[in-house]
Amino acid sequence: MQGTDAVQEGLDRKGCKEREQIAALFDLPFFDLLMMARSVHHSYHRPNEVQLSTLLSIKTGGCAEDCGYCSQSVAAESGVKAEKLMDVEAVISAAAEAKASGSTRFCMGAAWREPKERDMPKLLEMVRSVKAMGLESCMTLGMLTQAQADALSEAGLDYYNHNIDTSPEFYSQVITTRTFQDRLDTLARVRASGISVCCGGIMGMGETRDDRIDFLHALVSLPQPPESVPLNALVPIPGTVLGDMLAGTPMAQIDEIEFARTVAVARIVMPESIVRLSAGRESMSDSAQALCFLAGANSIFSGDRLLTTPNNGQSADAALFQKLGLTPGS
Repeated sequence: MQGTDAVQEGLDRKGCKEREQIAALFDLPFFDLLMMARSVHHSYHRPNEVQLSTLLSIKTGGCAEDCGYCSQSVAAESGVKAEKLMDVEAVISAAAEAKASGSTRFCMGAAWREPKERDMPKLLEMVRSVKAMGLESCMTLGMLTQAQADALSEAGLDYYNHNIDTSPEFYSQVITTRTFQDRLDTLARVRASGISVCCGGIMGMGETRDDRIDFLHALVSLPQPPESVPLNALVPIPGTVLGDMLAGTPMAQIDEIEFARTVAVARIVMPESIVRLSAGRESMSDSAQALCFLAGANSIFSGDRLLTTPNNGQSADAALFQKLGLTPGS
């Protein structure tokens, strides 16, 4: 195990793109790691501001993918029914409500392997409408062609979310209907279109620390690190492969200290990125969330639900922000 000074010297000399440096960060004493992450955070971000984002499921259920964590897969027996794409007016109403509640980014998610061309006009109108309200816009629609990415960019989409989920090595144990390279190909198309990338993953799916190291290494090895990095803790949903394995044991495969450690390493290796606490917050204590904010997380999803999973409500988040002296930021 390298000492903290040696790790810092290596980062200063080599940067943060080498796997050995990421692994060395994970091995640091926890408090030394937090201090390093907090220093990086202060250098790049307003330290006590946390962006509020809202996530809306604009098309729920019926996805052809077999992601082991997802209740919206046709392979899951979760009770989630396939629904049609929402009307633009309903999405605009939800976006207005989100803005009134303090959110500055509005994220729209559709349970698809990829969008069909017949749906593109409605999706583009959603983007234009959300942008006209003064909100940052984000979508997650599955895999994209270059023409679809270009059309979303032209409509004004700010961010496209397409998570790599986990390490390249562990990926096939979670998803079999598309490859890790498929994910990278869509990210390349999004980047080529000029849309900012939102890309992260899920922890607590049975992966090892080595997998978490490789997951972060894959993110920093992209041609440009994601501007937004959502970090999720698995919510084990009955009827899904992982949910049936882990139901009733939230975060069973990763404890709160290890989760905060991963947040801290993500902050150090991607200093300019927004690091978002995403799914799984409802099972975290206030203390665990505080550690994550200390480690450099500076965005959360606000509201009672994330697509089909529960989320901390606005009143709980407001109370936590007041307790910690945090303010909503942009």
